[in-house]
Amino acid sequence: MSNADSILEGVSIVGALNDQTRKILNKEATVFLALLHRAFNTQRKELLQRRNIRQAELDKGVLPDFLPETRHIRENDAWKGAPPAPGLVDRRVEITGPTDRKMVVNALNSNVWTYMADFEDSSAPTWDNMINGQVNLYDAIRKQVDFKQGEKEYKLRTDRVLPTLIARARGWHLEEKHFTVDGEPISGSLFDFGLYFFHNAHELVKRGTGPYYYLPKMESHLEARLWNDVFNVAQDYIGMPRGTIRGTVLIETIVAAFEMDEIIYELRDHSAGLNCGRWDYIFSVIKKFRQNPNFVLPDRSAVTMTVPFMDAYVKLLIKTCHRRGVHAMGGMAAQIPIKNDKEANDAAMANVYADKLREVRAGHDGTWVAHPALASIASEVFNKHMPTPNQMFVRREDVKVTGNDLLNMNMPGTITEEGIRKNLNIGLGYMEGWLKGIGCVPINYLMEDAATAEVSRSQLWQWCRHGITTAEGKKVDKAYAQKLLKEQADELASKGPKGNKYHLAAQYFSGQVTGEDYADFLTSLLYNEITSIGPAAKL
Repeated sequence: MSNADSILEGVSIVGALNDQTRKILNKEATVFLALLHRAFNTQRKELLQRRNIRQAELDKGVLPDFLPETRHIRENDAWKGAPPAPGLVDRRVEITGPTDRKMVVNALNSNVWTYMADFEDSSAPTWDNMINGQVNLYDAIRKQVDFKQGEKEYKLRTDRVLPTLIARARGWHLEEKHFTVDGEPISGSLFDFGLYFFHNAHELVKRGTGPYYYLPKMESHLEARLWNDVFNVAQDYIGMPRGTIRGTVLIETIVAAFEMDEIIYELRDHSAGLNCGRWDYIFSVIKKFRQNPNFVLPDRSAVTMTVPFMDAYVKLLIKTCHRRGVHAMGGMAAQIPIKNDKEANDAAMANVYADKLREVRAGHDGTWVAHPALASIASEVFNKHMPTPNQMFVRREDVKVTGNDLLNMNMPGTITEEGIRKNLNIGLGYMEGWLKGIGCVPINYLMEDAATAEVSRSQLWQWCRHGITTAEGKKVDKAYAQKLLKEQADELASKGPKGNKYHLAAQYFSGQVTGEDYADFLTSLLYNEITSIGPAAKL
């Protein structure tokens, strides 16, 4: 038996393969994935268990703080992250979206600097979405992604350099149940990272960029250390110099906000900076402190980027990144153009402009948009106020952010029945799309993804759990929440297309909004509904 065959003992692929996907999940790539799993899965599970232990402490009222054991890292001015990699010096506007073939072509044709191809929150992790997304990126890197759909042709433009590609892998908590090693599903993170890296790393370097990633949902610097170990092993395995991979970490959990320096430090030779994942960050604040009545937030619309805890988070992130010589990326503009209402569209686009102006003035080096039409607005703002490729020289030494600032929940705003219904609509609308294999759902001219659905779900849970009284004087309890949920689900189902899944979404949502059960993530809760386990494929 060859070495490869012995490694493949115990590996099972139980998702369907065709000629296209077999070129991605070939024998050599499968060996690489199996090696990553066996090297790192035990540590991954230990880190997830640490999250549970931390949550139990938070539930008892212990608040997070900067770590005393890593003070020497925070206070040492001498160390820096890696200098920006080729294709990542200027990232002023990044477009994000799933990896279906049409999106890949449209994103790469947009007037942006980078495209974050997303296997995470804007993709529902069906087997077809995950494996075909890898095919699409493989083809796009080699300029072989053009295709025809009906009468319409989708072709990569040839009149300019295409945006730099960055892949976002799934978070450490998610698994890929269609690929098992020794009877265990592989980590979704390792699956997404490994396939993209194995097939494209050398090709990307040859074409002038490199294997670049966004790393989501981290809760500690130890989770960043695990990513760094994965990067080193992967580069060694294919004979690539260490430091070629770059990872931008989304700071989208409140506990990670206390470890920004340490996260950059762990990844330093591979660090491409940090990003403000605003919706996930709000979700994390509610989730982590859900048992604590001092952290009850008002309607989602009132939790803006200028409220104290969000403002502190942004300022600390920019200061930390620039002190370490890496990018501080801004957040998402989720608006979608409103084609049939000029007045409403003008107002929405003015909000985008104001948000991007706030970011560039604060010191961000770039920002995110979800729709190509917003790229021109974001570009206009950043081009005017950031004539240099980035603004790492804006050191923000004026900023002094304490632990109390990060936890300051003082803000205006109330909890209203309209806010409850909006949360129900967003949660149900997103979950219904996700159950059909769609990870990014337009609702009320906003592109909603898993993060906004999580905010909606968690707020409803929190309001119920603490028996909040609405501005209208109604106490939020289990019966009231279930009544409104049924009304919203019935309305959406009656207006939706035949065969819609709003009532199935409501069944899952029902257990999540009463202040009792609380799933760690909606995506984990729903995942079995979109798995398609079949007979093991032959390699």
